[in-house]
Amino acid sequence: MANEPTLKELLDTMIRALVDIPEEVKISEITGEQTTVFELVVAKEDLGKVIGKQGKTAKALRTILTGASTKLRKRSVLEIIE
Repeated sequence: MANEPTLKELLDTMIRALVDIPEEVKISEITGEQTTVFELVVAKEDLGKVIGKQGKTAKALRTILTGASTKLRKRSVLEIIE
């Protein structure tokens, strides 16, 4: 099980592929007893790309995160900070 990518690395890879300014991507991980919260900060110009039309991209990112979390028997939440 060693060397498996973490949920944070998974999110980081997906989000950097979406944005124009990948060096501005910052993900902080807040681990609680039952839930891990990932706070995402991107450049203002990239906010629309991460959220998508009617929030579809953000919803897709959250769906992938939930699926990966379930496999690890954890609960994760993605918050996009404006």
